[in-house]
Order: sequence, then structure tokens, then C-alpha cells
Amino acid sequence: MTKKRIKNIETTLLSDNYYILNKVNFDYLMKDGRWVNTMREVYDRGDGAGILLYNKTKKTVILTKQFRMPTFLNDNDDGFLIEVTAGMLDKDNPEACIIRETEEETGYRLKSVKKVYEAYSSPGVMTEKMHFFIGEYTDEMKVSEGGGLGSEHEDIEVIELPFNKAVSMLHNGEIVDTRTIVLLQYAIIHKLIE
Repeated sequence: MTKKRIKNIETTLLSDNYYILNKVNFDYLMKDGRWVNTMREVYDRGDGAGILLYNKTKKTVILTKQFRMPTFLNDNDDGFLIEVTAGMLDKDNPEACIIRETEEETGYRLKSVKKVYEAYSSPGVMTEKMHFFIGEYTDEMKVSEGGGLGSEHEDIEVIELPFNKAVSMLHNGEIVDTRTIVLLQYAIIHKLIE
């Protein structure tokens, strides 16, 4: 049992400026029987959800493009990423969150979605668990231009493109967001669009 392998957990708050960053010290029992003192910085930003919107008739997907400062600081020349629609749960259940985020970001009002995965985003440093969805859209579901919330300083470009173009972008390295890669690969494997 893992709980028997961890003791003396001490947490020190480093920042709660936007999300929470803690320094966690603990004793960990190695498999060879030695106890070692370990320190990790753990970033808690809550859980999130992402969705691949697809249209079987038109053979298209909806993706978004927005500026991401961390990628700009890590060798992404302009800082923009092409991504699936995604957002933080904000204490909502994952389905309600992704339906809300879809309308805010893309302008499409979905009635139902299908959950396909749950996974930790970066388990070495973050507590975040992502909930992955797919959702079929039609032109009739478009209720606004989308683009995100001005109150959250979102500046999101909505991109509708042929599924085969999105797959090409995945294979040639134009799409580098993990959530988007996972959901496009799901669509390929499960032949969502043929």
C-alpha cells in the first residue's frame, strides 16, 4: 500500500497568486527498505476538460487558436497553439464544464457529449486531471461567434477545418498540444470521420 510508504508530509505554500503552488516534503519508503526524505513542488490548478468537436457530414473538426505564454517562453516562436476547446472545471462536473466552454470558446451549443478518457496532465508537477470528450456539432448549433470571455481576457480564434487537414497538421508538427493530439488520435483510431 502506498500510504504505508509515505509519512511525515509537510506542505508549505509558495504561491496562491492565481493557482496554488506548494512545496511538499515527505519521507518515502524505497523498495529496498530505506526511508528517504524527498521534496516536490506541486502545482494545483484544479481539473480540466477538453473536447474534439466533429461533423461527420462535412468531415470537419472545430479547433481553436490562442496565445499561450508558457509555450512562448519555451521556444514556440509566436506563442500561439492550435487546440481543442478546453477549460477548467471550476467546481462543475466535467460534462457541464465542457458544454459551457464549448459555447464560450466556439459559439456552438451542444446538448450532449461523450467522455472518452480521463488522464493526469503532467503528474510529476501538477495535480490536474483532464477529462477528454468528443462531441458532434452541426451548423444549426451555432449560437454566437465564440472567441471566449472578455472578462477572462480570452482572445480565441475559432477554426473549422477538414478532418484530414487536422490529421496532416498533427503529423507535420503544427499541432503540438497534448490534449489535441490525444483526441485527434482517438478520432483516427475510432474512425469518427470517414
